[in-house]
Amino acid sequence: MAKKNKESVLPREVYVLSSVAFFVALGYGMVIPAIPLFAKSFQVNNAQIGAIISAFALARFAMGLPAGKLIDIFGERRIQTTGLLLVAISSFASGLATTYWQLLIFRALGGIGSVMFSVSASSLLMRSVDDNIRGRAQSTYNGGFLIGAIAGPAFGGILSGISLRAPFFVYSITLAMAGVTALVFLSEKRLGVKVDVETSKIGQTTLSQAFKLRPYQIALVLAFINNWVLFGLRSSILPLFVTEKLGSTASIAGLGITIGALIQGLFLLRAGRFSDEKGRKAALLLGSIVVLFGILMLSFTTNATLYFISMALFGLGGAYVGTAPGSVVGDIIRGRGGQVIAAWQMAGDAGMIVGPVLVGFLTDNYSYQTAFLFSAGIWVIAILLAIILPETRLSHLKTDLLIDKNKQEL
Repeated sequence: MAKKNKESVLPREVYVLSSVAFFVALGYGMVIPAIPLFAKSFQVNNAQIGAIISAFALARFAMGLPAGKLIDIFGERRIQTTGLLLVAISSFASGLATTYWQLLIFRALGGIGSVMFSVSASSLLMRSVDDNIRGRAQSTYNGGFLIGAIAGPAFGGILSGISLRAPFFVYSITLAMAGVTALVFLSEKRLGVKVDVETSKIGQTTLSQAFKLRPYQIALVLAFINNWVLFGLRSSILPLFVTEKLGSTASIAGLGITIGALIQGLFLLRAGRFSDEKGRKAALLLGSIVVLFGILMLSFTTNATLYFISMALFGLGGAYVGTAPGSVVGDIIRGRGGQVIAAWQMAGDAGMIVGPVLVGFLTDNYSYQTAFLFSAGIWVIAILLAIILPETRLSHLKTDLLIDKNKQEL
């Protein structure tokens, strides 16, 4: 019994990585509201302001696989610290920018550092735990991001009132704090052990191997759809929908998104435990169905109350949907899988890039309801994928997904 309790305890790395995630999300939340206003001060149009925001995501997407390769060569800790420091420097430089083009370049450099951090952190997180607690580890890590993301905009609004450059400088400080935390508390000397779970002894999972596995293929599509709906949709047309269609205020729009984030935070740990105990498929099915109800309710929302309920459903379903896909990827990886994780995150970045543009197009040419119903139709694909997803927890498999690394039979 004692052994079981010991195995169910999350290792120290999970809490350290969650703390790092908090500092990163806190600073990112501070600069997001300030970026459009700061860019506007250079007398540019809305398209150019959008390019500033897109540059960060496009740089992340373009540098995903190279970052994964660096992780496979040099290890997670070095690349994670380097990435955090690169984003810190680029953020500080953005605050000093005197032209639009300087701001654009510095934000793109920040995207490169961001993907170096996120891929290395995910790789280390997945290698630090076995599949019996991977869902809980993933939800704890996501919780660090979520808390920072909730607190960040509030502090950012105060700082922006002082100066539009101030959030960038404070962001660089929070990133430096995250970098120092990772460098000091994630060192193998301090931890006293080399991070390597027992399942990684069979070798390193290559990208070509992962692409042949159905669970990984499904995880890639889910990452695209999840980021499109759960992040892209909410960050693009939702505020406009609330103000233009419902006749409410921007504060109501923000309150609804906050409600969703709080509900998601309350259920994150429960969702992680559910994923570990009942399986990735069960968690994805439950979460996907709840989110679908949220999208459909949003499609026919006529007042703020229904809007709040739909956002609560987004948050509840998102807790389960956001935990399971990462656990699936972690389940199939043996050893360092930097490029495998990078490709998965790139699929999510692609959803963030494509989703807002497409729903914006549908809204401009048809209606908000059309954009929501189209997204609901796409989300049905996520439910169908969850139905055919094979179980990936090694403790519940008779044979390993990667049968023989030398023969590469998948």
